[in-house]
Amino acid sequence: MSDLQAIGRAAQDYLATKFAARERALPKSRAAIRLCANAIRAAHRGEFDQSTRQLTEAGGLLRDMALDLREHQDIFYAGFVADAQKEYSEAALTSALMQRQQPPTPDVLGVEWAPYLNGLGEAVGELRRYILDRMRQGRLEGCEELLADMDEIYSQLITLDYPDAITGNLRRTTDAVRGILEKTRGDLTLAVSQERLNAAMNRVHESLRG
Repeated sequence: MSDLQAIGRAAQDYLATKFAARERALPKSRAAIRLCANAIRAAHRGEFDQSTRQLTEAGGLLRDMALDLREHQDIFYAGFVADAQKEYSEAALTSALMQRQQPPTPDVLGVEWAPYLNGLGEAVGELRRYILDRMRQGRLEGCEELLADMDEIYSQLITLDYPDAITGNLRRTTDAVRGILEKTRGDLTLAVSQERLNAAMNRVHESLRG
């Protein structure tokens, strides 16, 4: 076999191995993303045990991907792993904050900082949805605490002024968080004011009847 043929054979072996690793990891990324979406839906329904089970399964898939790609870091950082890590972070953080639990850190979740921070920002949108659902049900208790969490998330993200190549376009996520936060603040302020007005009117009616 000539040197050129040997190079060609080595290239075939190397690329086939890399392709096989990618093909093992990619379906796991897609499955993890689906599980995370289902975990968020379960959390919105108050089914936190179900949400936790789905998050546990998604976390296992992320660990499997890391093993699949441990010898292929270029593929690990190509994008689809980060997408799954972001969705996993968003779901885990959303569920924890809804339950008034300590938010899990990147080390606990086993994810990189950039997808974690983007997931943290996207969790703000889920918290807005949760607050709006509670407002429609007339359940305002806890909403101001959730709004304070959203405010704190924005306050932390806005300080992270680094290039998008490092943060995974975090600046765009942070800009979206600002708009969501202000809309939610306005909606909740109006709802709280209306509730206080209704309570005051009820007291007046009670006093007149008395």
